[in-house]
Amino acid sequence: MTNTEFSEDRTHCTKYVQLAFIISSLSVFLGGLFLILAARVAKYAYGFISECIRRTKGTHTHNPPWLSRKKQISIRWKGAFLELVEMMLSAQTAVGRVLVILVFLLSIGSLIIYFINCASPVEYYQSFTDNTLSVDMSFNAFFLFYFGLRFVAADNKLRFWLELNSIVDFFTIPPVCVSYYLKRNWLGLRFLRALRLLELPKILQFLKITKTSNSIKLSKLLAAFLSTWLTAAGFIHLVENTGDPWVNHQNSQYLSYFDCLYLIMVTMSTVGFGDVVTKTSLGRIFMIFFIIGGLVLFANFIPEIVDIVGGNQQYEESYEIVRGRKYIVVCGDITLESATAFLRNFLAQDTGDICTEIVFLGETLPSLELETVLKCYSAYTTFFHGSVLNYADLKRVAMGSADACLILADTCSSDPYVEDTSNIMRVLSVKNHYPKTRVIIQIIQSHNKVYLSNIPNWDWRRGDSIICFAELKLGFIAQSCLVPGLSTLLRTLFIRRKNTMRKGLRHRNVFEGNDYKVMTRWLSNDFVDMTFPDVCRLCFVKLDLVLLAIEFRSGIHGNSILVNPSAQIKLHRNTMGFFIAKSRVQVKRAHFYCKACHSDIDKPELIKKCHCRSKSRTKAFTAVTTEEHSNDLLDSTGMFHWCEAVPLEQAVLKRKGQTTSLLHGHIVVCIFGDANSTLIGLRNFVMPLRASNFTYQELKDIVFVGSLEYMKREWKFIQNFPKLLLFPGSALACGDLKAVNIRCCTMCTILSSNLRASTNPTLVDTESILATLNIRSMQFKCSSTSREAVGRVRTLENESEPSYKRIPVITELKATSNIQFIDQHINSDPHIPGQKLHLTTTVSSGAIFSDSFLDSLLSTTYCNHHVLALLQTLVTGGTSPELEEQLAEKNMLNGSSSSMMYMAPRARCKLALVPLSKRLFTDSLTLVLCHVMPMPLRTSARWPEGYTATSTISTPVKQYHESRESERLAVMRDQDLSEISPADSFGDIYCKALDLFGILCFGIYRLVEEPNPYNPRCVIARPASNFKMLPTDLLFCVVPFSTSTTSALSVCEEDLSTGGHQSQTDSSGQQQEVRR
Repeated sequence: MTNTEFSEDRTHCTKYVQLAFIISSLSVFLGGLFLILAARVAKYAYGFISECIRRTKGTHTHNPPWLSRKKQISIRWKGAFLELVEMMLSAQTAVGRVLVILVFLLSIGSLIIYFINCASPVEYYQSFTDNTLSVDMSFNAFFLFYFGLRFVAADNKLRFWLELNSIVDFFTIPPVCVSYYLKRNWLGLRFLRALRLLELPKILQFLKITKTSNSIKLSKLLAAFLSTWLTAAGFIHLVENTGDPWVNHQNSQYLSYFDCLYLIMVTMSTVGFGDVVTKTSLGRIFMIFFIIGGLVLFANFIPEIVDIVGGNQQYEESYEIVRGRKYIVVCGDITLESATAFLRNFLAQDTGDICTEIVFLGETLPSLELETVLKCYSAYTTFFHGSVLNYADLKRVAMGSADACLILADTCSSDPYVEDTSNIMRVLSVKNHYPKTRVIIQIIQSHNKVYLSNIPNWDWRRGDSIICFAELKLGFIAQSCLVPGLSTLLRTLFIRRKNTMRKGLRHRNVFEGNDYKVMTRWLSNDFVDMTFPDVCRLCFVKLDLVLLAIEFRSGIHGNSILVNPSAQIKLHRNTMGFFIAKSRVQVKRAHFYCKACHSDIDKPELIKKCHCRSKSRTKAFTAVTTEEHSNDLLDSTGMFHWCEAVPLEQAVLKRKGQTTSLLHGHIVVCIFGDANSTLIGLRNFVMPLRASNFTYQELKDIVFVGSLEYMKREWKFIQNFPKLLLFPGSALACGDLKAVNIRCCTMCTILSSNLRASTNPTLVDTESILATLNIRSMQFKCSSTSREAVGRVRTLENESEPSYKRIPVITELKATSNIQFIDQHINSDPHIPGQKLHLTTTVSSGAIFSDSFLDSLLSTTYCNHHVLALLQTLVTGGTSPELEEQLAEKNMLNGSSSSMMYMAPRARCKLALVPLSKRLFTDSLTLVLCHVMPMPLRTSARWPEGYTATSTISTPVKQYHESRESERLAVMRDQDLSEISPADSFGDIYCKALDLFGILCFGIYRLVEEPNPYNPRCVIARPASNFKMLPTDLLFCVVPFSTSTTSALSVCEEDLSTGGHQSQTDSSGQQQEVRR
């Protein structure tokens, strides 16, 4: 036989051998598919024929009893068997786990045998002695057994027959059996066994090897990539070594399996060297489609695998403590927005090097945007993946050695209660394992604060603090209703921002006072036995400091903060002072001051630490309380005005004619909420306006305009406060606004609901923005009385300008960026970037309040938690721990059972906006002389230890124990009021107001542009001593309790334009008249 004849005979044999292997697989697959379909058709036909027979006979045939029992036994046996098989396949038993492990291991073994056999060329089919064939046959016998179990347990046989794993078995098990029978080996489609790797993630989960989401995802990605790579290489190996069948395999080429793996990898990675290429038509057709799919797979899977294996591994490590360096742990709502805002605010606390490292502990892996931000701050930030609720993660970040744990809240959460309780659980986890770690938490709703006091290791003495957004936000807005611009002033003093002067800005007064902040320092012992006004004046003149308040530790609930206490209070040792200063170096002057060494020094910069200071400790003093008979009804704590619960029907205003026109000098509150909206907590808004340091006559009516269904839900929390009215309506309707006489209101406030109507941040504040523009468009002509009042303030007024009433509005915005829709100057002023919106005129004048303005409080509280206590005292109206416990227990205030009230809790200071005029000082002098002397101003129900109160309001002047007070009153009688001129500097006005009336000035509310008094104003915090005053300036002051706010103290430009000097009528009678 010639070589040509031998070659043709071998080719002929090859075709028949290949056909035998392929037919074996196709026959099993198609035969089984035919049987399954035939069984389904037969079952359907049997059921159809039986139904037709029943319908034809018209009667139901009954099966004999023995047949029914046989069916029941068969069903029970079948059910037990299927249950056993399912348990084995699901790896719920020991036998099942062994079975699952064997299937995977034998699949890997069979794939290894395929790799070994790939060393022989595919085209040789002579008989041979192969030791691997018997091993592979035993493996496939087990696979056949496993296939049978899966087939029996399958509910849908047809779906099982068409599954990927079943198809793999069809084209791998029969060819091996044929090879064993023919003693001929053909690689064929055995490379499909690589698809078994797709079962690897499921097996690992059954065995509980992969538990985390990252490990499960990684196993799926690796299994998909490897199975695709190996299977594609096997197909190329088959067709290239075999050749195209229609050309009698003449175009075949020898390629090892490794060469095929190399070719597939080069193709998927889009490199394409060209050193190894396909020559057969089948191979090239396959590569055309594989390039598209492989490119997508490689581009998506490889980066994710790299991120999980390498990129995210760093987030699972442990924090290494550096000796001598402080660090804080930040957890909770760690997102791109919250982390960026926190870093910007925290780093603004220090002007020098950052010595505190920030450790973020996030429950989710950071996004790509957040990773970019963290890399920008990589010098002092580290991110770890974990949860505060897990003790192992707490150990990883070394929570016990952290300087503090800061918990961020999602202020835009659709469910504030769930957000608050989640953060409270984080506090509980930290305190249970590390009770000495300081915790600062953000809370959305105020009534959830009581849960924190129940935590055993919660201790304010260690600096544990609560930042309640609803309490502070609504307190800011409420105080701004009485003192316009106050929210901006307090934000400037208490919240640190890096403000830089930019060229081209039209209103440079916006930047005045931005460098001054509230700081604390222990006062020098040389101030002992001095009155607060004396110490305050000395600090201002001698030390260039404004002393705003003092603090003394007392009681079990916290510290007593005395804001501008009267001359009856004398300072003792170890008293902490709250100062308005530029830097900590300036504040140290109050601690280093020594009468012996510094009395002759004129320059504050020269006051430094000396060596003659007394080091004695504090001694105990007894507290003296005073009582007074009061006709005003107050709550049991004496901090707020109280009344019997008012039924909702009596508080609702009716639409009848012009009855609501009797409302004057009231506050209109516009609310956007419905029956499904989350409660914003109107009690936090009402309480500062019903503080007991106001007399009942000074209380302004509050009219709530909104959905009645929503206000019904809020009413049960505010029904015990006097002078509250409800009006069903909308701020978007001009008729409703006119019905509540918005023309004569002192302030209009627009509050947004917590219910987010849109996922787009720009559309969240749609209703608030439209309502603001609607109110601004409403103009009313001033009355003659109002024009006269305006004329007293105007100095350079344009006579030709018509006089219109500008309704003062305070708008709450969820998104700070939406200020651009209210302040049109933002778009026209290129010098104000998007992140500097607080520099705009609208924000600086206090007409806009955004939730983001309170983000910096977390960093401020970490630096000094005493500052937060002072801010809460000024904003909330004097809430105390006793009151919070009472509200948590009953959700309502309790009235006092006796008319004899402690004077101390009520006789605390009031914030006021005072015009710079002679009438102010004349009225104030009369009030001071009539009321003799204001009582001590404080925030708790009893005098703190170390302070004494020796006189009451009814005490005559001659009984004052301080001779300086008598001299001061004599000076007040003989003072020439003409000496108080608007042309004086701020330092002159500060000293005269403090000496004559006990009024503490700490800011200016100035017109942006002179001379029009209707232009918006800007806030100037703590002006310099030589800062020149203007006739139209208004002073932010802390006014003694005995000074009535219905006098000229409460006059501002809005009041002057609407007859704000009208006396306020008695609200109870007015409400009855309105309701008629």
